[in-house]
Order: sequence, then C-alpha cells, then structure tokens
Amino acid sequence: MQETLLHAIGNTPLVRLPHTSKKLYAKLEYLNPGGSVKDRSALFLIMQAERRGQLKPGSIIIDASSGNQGIATAMIGAIKGYHVIICVSEKISAEKLATLRAYGAEVRIFAATDYLDDPHSYHAQAVALHQRTPNSYMPDQYFNPENALAHYHLLGPEIWQQTQGTITHFFAAAGTGGTISGVGRYLKERNANIKVIAVDAATSYRATNGNPQPYAIEGMGIDFNSPVLDTEYIDEILLAHDADALPLLAQLAQQQGLLVGPSSAAVAWAAQSYAAEHMHADDVGVLIFGDSGRAYLSKSFYTTNTPEARSKEAQNSLTLV
Repeated sequence: MQETLLHAIGNTPLVRLPHTSKKLYAKLEYLNPGGSVKDRSALFLIMQAERRGQLKPGSIIIDASSGNQGIATAMIGAIKGYHVIICVSEKISAEKLATLRAYGAEVRIFAATDYLDDPHSYHAQAVALHQRTPNSYMPDQYFNPENALAHYHLLGPEIWQQTQGTITHFFAAAGTGGTISGVGRYLKERNANIKVIAVDAATSYRATNGNPQPYAIEGMGIDFNSPVLDTEYIDEILLAHDADALPLLAQLAQQQGLLVGPSSAAVAWAAQSYAAEHMHADDVGVLIFGDSGRAYLSKSFYTTNTPEARSKEAQNSLTLV
C-alpha cells in the first residue's frame, strides 16, 4: 500500500522480449501512474524546487512539453495543489492534449516551429510566460541538468537492482537526453564496461548536423543543444528512421501484447538490430519503453495489420486485378 500516488511512481516491471534469442528486457515505464518515464523527472524537478523554496503553496508551475512531461507535471501539480500551465506545439496528439486538460492543467497551444530556440516556439513562449508571471516556477526539462539527475537517482538504481548487476547493455531513446545520460552515468559508475546506447531519430538536428527534416516518431530526437545530454556516458548513438520503427508498433501490440509509443518501437528496432550483431548469448540488455501506445491511437500506427486492414488490402488487390 502507498500513502499517495506519488509513492507509486517507479518500480516498473522488467519483462523479457519474446521471439529473440538474445536476453533483451523491456523496462515498462508506461506503467507509471502518469503513463510514462517522465513521471520520474517531473517528480524530481518539482521536489528539488520545493526543497530550494522555488515552489511554495500557491505557486504556479509553467513548462513546455511535447506531451508526457507536461502530463506528469499536471498530475503531480493536481496532487500537490499547484496551478499548472503547459505550453505545447500544435502537433501534440489529441490524446495527450485531452489528458493534460483532464488533469486540470491550463494548456496553451502554439504554432509548430523548426527549432526550439525560435522565439515563436512553445518553449520560448513558456519561458516568456514564466518571466512575466509572479510566483511561478519553470522546471524546464529541455535545459535543466536536474532532468538527468532524476534518472540517475531513480531509474538507474532500479535497473541495476532488478538485473542484480548483470546488465551489459542499456538502450534508450534520446530527446532531452535526461534518461540516457542519467541512467548511463549511474550504470557506468557501477560497471564501466556496460555499453550505453542512445537511439536518435535519423533526421534530427544532431543527426543531420543542424539541418533537421520532419519525422513521425514522437518522444525522441536530439533537436537542440542542451546541457542535459552528456555524451561522456554514451558509447554509441544509433539512428532510427520512421520506416524502421513505425511498422513495429502493430507487431509489438498484436504479437507481444506491448502497446507502446513510437519511441519505444524505435528503441526495440535499434536494440534488436544491435543485439543480432554485437551481443553474446549471456549478455543482458535493458530497453526503455517510455510511454504507452494509448497516447497515439488517433494515428494509424496500430491498424496496419488488423483483420480489417488485411481484408481491405485483399479487396483492393482484387479490384486492381
């Protein structure tokens, strides 16, 4: 039994992926109360601000988010009694937007921009709002190094304990860089031989040397320079294209019962590809499945292999003949 919902954050299960000869285990972070790995960082950032006196009763929390961090912040704000304002891009999924509002957050929607430092971006607008709002605090997940510390203190130890120190490879999507940097640092301090492998979108800002192209995978992509991402603890960065990751979503759900979001599919693709060539039979790999596919059901990611879709495809083929 837990005293509050906040105490239920963490301790998510580690489950072996079927249909592979390698020992790959998925850390099911979508089973956190707010539905994603971001519950950890949101809680840590808010608690640190409270300890420093930056957050007090009656304070307002303002942040920018593509969805999950904002949802976690809204949930925690509801529990703690803070008014929460989340600035988002118009590209946010309908499910995430509805969830933010269900938790009572005030949502402000801004036009999509190519760069986070664009003065019209949802992040820049959140910063401006914070600066003109008295008694407000901005966790600023994109540029606050404590984002990585959250995963160093909360997620890293869990993985080490659950694998009893046998982990040899760690895979996680990189966006802000908090998860891969924080967990990577913790694991490297326990065993420097552990391979820490980030997964980036193939057309991100970093992957294209500053010339990003649109991609459909949500929840990942190194699209700006940030002190949160610490490459000292990362051995390799693998690139995932939409065509690599998105077809896996239906397969993971319909063959393995894992209804996960696009970034998790990218991590699964990267880990399985890497393991086939570089992991030995006794190696133990851990993957982060960061959020649930329930946040993306309005998209067509999960309907490509349903009986209805197969029937429609067969009908189309007959028509063409």
